[in-house]
Amino acid sequence: MPTLDQLIREAEAKRAEAVERRARATTDAKLILARAEREGRTLLTAEEDAKIEARAAARAKADADIKDIDAHLVLVYEARKDEQQIEADQRTTHRTAAQPARRTAYDGVARIGAEERTYNPGSDRTGSQFVRDVARQFLFNDPGAQQRLARHIQEERVERGAFLEQRAVGTGAFGGLVVPQYLTDLYAPATANMRPLANVANTHPLPADGMQVNISRVTTASGVALQASENTAVQETNMDDTLLTINVQTAAGQQTISRQAVERGTGVEDVVMDDLLRRYASQVDATMITQATTGLSAVAQNTAYTDADPTAPELWPIIFQAQSKLEQALGGMVMPDYVVMHPRRWNWLCAQVGTSWPFIGTAQVPAQSGGIQLVTDQGPGVRGILSNGLRVIVDANVPTTTGGTQDEIYVVASREMHLWEDPNAPVFIRAEQAAASTLGVLLVCYGYFAYTFGRYTNNPSKITGTGLAAPAGF
Repeated sequence: MPTLDQLIREAEAKRAEAVERRARATTDAKLILARAEREGRTLLTAEEDAKIEARAAARAKADADIKDIDAHLVLVYEARKDEQQIEADQRTTHRTAAQPARRTAYDGVARIGAEERTYNPGSDRTGSQFVRDVARQFLFNDPGAQQRLARHIQEERVERGAFLEQRAVGTGAFGGLVVPQYLTDLYAPATANMRPLANVANTHPLPADGMQVNISRVTTASGVALQASENTAVQETNMDDTLLTINVQTAAGQQTISRQAVERGTGVEDVVMDDLLRRYASQVDATMITQATTGLSAVAQNTAYTDADPTAPELWPIIFQAQSKLEQALGGMVMPDYVVMHPRRWNWLCAQVGTSWPFIGTAQVPAQSGGIQLVTDQGPGVRGILSNGLRVIVDANVPTTTGGTQDEIYVVASREMHLWEDPNAPVFIRAEQAAASTLGVLLVCYGYFAYTFGRYTNNPSKITGTGLAAPAGF
């Protein structure tokens, strides 16, 4: 029989999930409208109308769920208030002439109250206590650390039960601990600049089982033609598809903490948690860009920019050429919306001066400019918007050693950059048995992901060549 506290935690978790669904539906609708505005359209397509209606229905469902949960919580809170009053009455002592009153022992009274999570932003803002408990449980079999970790796992089961059953079965011995969700949220802003490309990808939840993701790729389309005359055969072209298989990959890193650091160090756990999560985020992004055969650089169709003395006006039409190639490859399915470049290339572009400006302007870019810089409006990953409407993603994971010292520029359609990641808690921390010979304990951070740019041939587009050699001073 669940306690009132458990019922409250379950209801609050469901309410938080409903609030997240409502926020996600609102954000998706805004993105659809923003894309139409960016493309200068006053009317939505039939597909976009359907998506807007679906998001509206999802928001309405979330609102109804929140209302029901709030009504349920009112009843549970009232029940807990009654129990607290009964508890207070039971603690009240009375003396009689026959026998002096005796207070009930502290540990003999059942108490019900609101309890914070074992690891929460108020008591463990950076996750240092969590990492310390993981290490101390393995080093010393610390009963206090064991109890806190066990309580944390139970809290995770209440709030994310289905996910824990899939991913953390057998964690009674703390072999694979889920990082507290608020820490993942806390470090997301800190690591945003480490995975700017991944942050704008079309994300999907990674399937619960298997080491491959399979999607269908249409390789032969159906056909439509004009009928020659009445009662004559119409065009028939049989569709055909091939299976696109995407491997699930594991990004992982490890850090050995010395026994001295665990016992006597200050702030060591903060550094470990921060660095492992930063490296994990950076690795996922870098893999998407530079991995052989399947990475962005490997699959993109190339536009060469050869120039011994490059300038911004000379690079300008090359960007449009790359965009044109991608639009032709994708047809009318998806519009390119981002251009990705290394920080040195963006800063070099921003440093250029001249007397010319684009012939065609947009509503968001002044007529005398080829683009504008965005500081915080679009988030830390998006740094500007060009006169062709492409948002600029500045990503330090873009390689700078192509052809010697050259970097690359990519023109992409975010809807065709597919990224699958573990839902809810993509990062885990686990502690291995202490290395007795070195007085150390090994912490491992890992997660699973899959990605593809391969649904369409010649997607995406890139610019390479001597014109992108390292600019002097940058």
